[in-house]
Amino acid sequence: MAKQGSLDSASTAEDRVEAKITPIVIFSCVLASTGGLMFGYEVAISGGVTAMPGFLKKFYPDVYASTQKLNTNSNYCKYNNQSLQLFTSLLYLAALVATFFASYTTKRLGRKKTMLIAGVFFIVGTVLNAAFHDLALVIIGRILLGCGIGFGNQVVPLFLSEIAPTRIRGGLNILFQLNATIGILLATLVNYGAAKIKGGWGWRLSLGLAGVPALMLTLGSLIVVDTPNSLIQRGKLDEGRSVLKKIRGTENIETEFAEIVEASRAAEEIKNPFRNLLKRKNRPPLVIAIAMQVFQQFTGINAIFFYAPILFASMGFGNNASLYAAVITGAVNVLATIVSVFLVDKVGRRMLLLEAGIQMFLSQIVVAIVLALKVKDHSNNLSYGLSILVVVMVCTFVSAFAWSWGPIGWLIPSETFPLEARSAGQSVTVCVNMLCCFVIGQVFLLMLCSLKYAIFLFFSAWVLLMSLFVLFLIPETKNVPIEEMTERVWKKHWFWKRYMDDHYEGDGVK
Repeated sequence: MAKQGSLDSASTAEDRVEAKITPIVIFSCVLASTGGLMFGYEVAISGGVTAMPGFLKKFYPDVYASTQKLNTNSNYCKYNNQSLQLFTSLLYLAALVATFFASYTTKRLGRKKTMLIAGVFFIVGTVLNAAFHDLALVIIGRILLGCGIGFGNQVVPLFLSEIAPTRIRGGLNILFQLNATIGILLATLVNYGAAKIKGGWGWRLSLGLAGVPALMLTLGSLIVVDTPNSLIQRGKLDEGRSVLKKIRGTENIETEFAEIVEASRAAEEIKNPFRNLLKRKNRPPLVIAIAMQVFQQFTGINAIFFYAPILFASMGFGNNASLYAAVITGAVNVLATIVSVFLVDKVGRRMLLLEAGIQMFLSQIVVAIVLALKVKDHSNNLSYGLSILVVVMVCTFVSAFAWSWGPIGWLIPSETFPLEARSAGQSVTVCVNMLCCFVIGQVFLLMLCSLKYAIFLFFSAWVLLMSLFVLFLIPETKNVPIEEMTERVWKKHWFWKRYMDDHYEGDGVK
């Protein structure tokens, strides 16, 4: 039996090597990954908008008044307002709830239609954000945008992992994160320009231009093919076989087709997919998915991108300088993510995660030391040279995150769950990610006010912890076919292999 298993594995590997990198796969992945563009734009746009005087005057006059009293308010505390933070973080609370509905549509309606739903939510939310004068309607728009993020972040990584050939699955999946970084950069550029518009209405332009990526995702969802995994799971075997031949560029797809059919059969036997996640054999990918989302957010990265202009202003940068520094970090974010596209399937997931942990830890320590020594509560004492050092260290941190925890935090969960648990597992992944985004978005300004420079020490402690987690508990998944993770990854890992024994009776749960 062992010999036969090895022959089957070799046969599978040989079959998959023949799979070509076809234009339809590249085209579909590029279109689908615009969901990441929308996500990134929304992550970054609110930080710049909430720093614009015109927006604050209209909706948060108390905060605006606070920002003008520089002699009576700590640099670290002048933007601290729970209502203002809710404008940013409500997006992620809505996404948290929406992802569970997206789990159902992803499984029952398919990946393609779920992307369409996300696009519609984005468009309606954008209109409400940009066109109305009432704060309540703007908040409703934020909720709808959050629903779009919940649906988009649920379906796009799954779509990319399922449609991509094994040998470039990592690179194509990272297109989602690459688009997210491009969205962040575009948002910072838009905010930089919109802040200079006379009349105080630039915030409307910032929020309204979200309609461009929203429209791109909506149109893209109408054009792309659905994944063979989704089609076969919904009983469309002939269509699934036809699409598989088309995207692989070969007639020799029977091994992969049989694997998907078998995985689909197993998935159909699952009546409660979320309860199925708690089965012993699903614990390794579930624990890793949850842990990676917590660690990804508690690196402090979204604190930087949510509130980059505010953060740099608190460090002592002027308004224009803070927006300019945010643009620089956004550009670094994009370039470093491109690095990950080319490296993730060559050097592997673990190597990038471990190297980045060291780089992020050291850069945060340096920023904390500079701020502790030079930035006081009521004065801006950063010299030109130290300002450059802070920006360089923040960029060092951002680049490390961008080629590691940013894309790989989404990649590993999307490729490690078995088909019967994949949709539910991705929902939990998105849910935890959005919950952490909400928490960080809601408390960051309060933490900045309370901890001051020590907030970077707080995040660096998390970076150290997550690096140890990678070292001991995250397996390497590069070049492993998505339906063979159990046999080739989990059953061979020093710790997780104990959860792969269906007859284990240690805790009575199977």
